Amino acid sequence: MRKDGFAYAFDPSKCETCEGRCCTGESGYIYISQEEILNIAALLQLDIPTFVETYLFKKGYKYSIKEVVHEGSNDCIFFDRKINGCSIYEARPTQCRTFPFWDYFRQRVDELKQECPGILDD
Repeated sequence: MRKDGFAYAFDPSKCETCEGRCCTGESGYIYISQEEILNIAALLQLDIPTFVETYLFKKGYKYSIKEVVHEGSNDCIFFDRKINGCSIYEARPTQCRTFPFWDYFRQRVDELKQECPGILDD
């Protein structure tokens, strides 16, 4: 998989082998839009207030998905270690859908390669 403007490609078949490094590790923010809130809440069959209280926290004017600590790792609350994947995959946020093609990694390909085994030189 390739995207214009990025000096690398991505092999999504490698996701099965990496133990969710893009969803675990250092703490970070997974920003979520109002539309994404509606979609995930519907998938989980939750009303919006319950979903927001259970799975999100406010960061400035935005919402971010909560993390859980697992053996020193900050995991996205939706990362399921039993399946080594996302429990809301069908409705995951845009930030997750667009990984690894983030502007942050345009100039940090070496850092990305350490995190993601699916990164291929272009």
